Amino acid sequence: MPAVMLFGVSQCFQNHPASVSRGVSQPEVAADLFSEEATAAKPNGVHSDDDDDDDDDLFAEAQADLSSDTSGSSARKDLSTSFGLPSARSPAVLQPSSLEQLEEEEAKDSFDVDVAVTNPEKVGDGMNAYVAYKVSTRTSLPMFKSKVFTARRRFSDFLGLYEKLSAKQSLHGCIIPPPPEKSVVGMTKVKVGMDDPSSVEFVEKRRAALERYLQRIVSHPMLLQDPDVHEFLERGDLPRAVNTQALSGAGFLKMINRASDAVSKMTIKMNESDSWFEDKFQEVDMEEQQLRKLQAVVDSLVNHRKELCVNTAVFAKSIAMLGNSEDNTALSRALSQLAEVEDKMEQLHQEQAGSDFFIFGELLADYIRLLGAVRGCFDQRVRAWQRWQEAQSTLQKKREAEAKLLWANKPDKLQQAKEEITEWEAKVTQYERDFDRIGMTVRKEVLRFEKQKAKDFKSQIIKYLEAMLQSQQRLIKFWEAFQPEAKAIA
Repeated sequence: MPAVMLFGVSQCFQNHPASVSRGVSQPEVAADLFSEEATAAKPNGVHSDDDDDDDDDLFAEAQADLSSDTSGSSARKDLSTSFGLPSARSPAVLQPSSLEQLEEEEAKDSFDVDVAVTNPEKVGDGMNAYVAYKVSTRTSLPMFKSKVFTARRRFSDFLGLYEKLSAKQSLHGCIIPPPPEKSVVGMTKVKVGMDDPSSVEFVEKRRAALERYLQRIVSHPMLLQDPDVHEFLERGDLPRAVNTQALSGAGFLKMINRASDAVSKMTIKMNESDSWFEDKFQEVDMEEQQLRKLQAVVDSLVNHRKELCVNTAVFAKSIAMLGNSEDNTALSRALSQLAEVEDKMEQLHQEQAGSDFFIFGELLADYIRLLGAVRGCFDQRVRAWQRWQEAQSTLQKKREAEAKLLWANKPDKLQQAKEEITEWEAKVTQYERDFDRIGMTVRKEVLRFEKQKAKDFKSQIIKYLEAMLQSQQRLIKFWEAFQPEAKAIA
């Protein structure tokens, strides 16, 4: 199995986000995998308004009183702040040169981690039965206890891992790969009979999906460092994951849609000043629509191939019966050979239907769910902006309250008001830095997602073409072998 390569490191889950410079963008240097990024203080983003010359304004008079107070004139702040909320400005936009440098720096920090999900095994009997999978890991990273280790995991353990990662990392703007869909019908068939062909196909489909899910996680430079990922791969037994019904399939899509609806219903609407985010979000929506349409076409193609298999089998049987009733020996032999060719063609049609589904259909299903996770990153950025604006609004109210206390000459409450202003100034600064950090993370995540998407589609398209070429070559051999029999009919 090819090694899963890790590209670069984003400091997504650090306790102190790095400062982001404004104005002209500078190339960003990727941090080392195990280093901590220093933080830098930034302005709180509350804008002053010095154009208010109304002599009757309450806050202007309070400010005048402040300036005349000899005991604390130097410590007072300008209370004439604007009431407007700023638009959502973003960290410095990455220019093409910055993107190229980022890719080069990420390529330097490359490590190999091989993860395989194999040996599905039914555990238990009846409706309490479940399928356990062997998760094998081979790595050269020193962050793990050994280079080769294995563990047995059930499907709910994979969902539990997603729940833990989503609770922590998605808040920072990371794209969390979604788990495969939960299928009640498929698992019911497995519980009834593991040897049934449909059950075998379902288990293999889920095994491959779980393997792709883990490979996407360990190829993510931030998620790979998460202790829950290490525990999942290395620990012998895990506590039973519960309440995972909403984390896969239709439940996962509903959860994403509810989060998007919550963002759209925010009281303070985000005035997006960075066209990059707006354009990318529209691209994600459009791409998801196109993938859903393509998935429907692929499903229809698979169904048509299966129907063709059935009709080919009926045709082969009818030809064989005709050959058995034919008196002409050469014609009877030719018809029997034709029936055998049609039987082989039925098998080819089944294999082609499998290629359509497992190579193309599964890829499309994976990326439809991944695009939902990408939308979630954009939503988290909007939520961070919302927190920042709400903090600015609260800070404005605290300053207004301080001005009223000064005007009313209530020094006993001024100290508490000052402390509250200091507290909310710190929150505004922190929330602004959080918004900048999430914006930078989303940029990196989208760049990484687009690069990986191109690689995945290229790999699957080549695999699909090779499967179709092999199928057509076998088909040609079948017909070439039958041609002498057809010409021998006298």
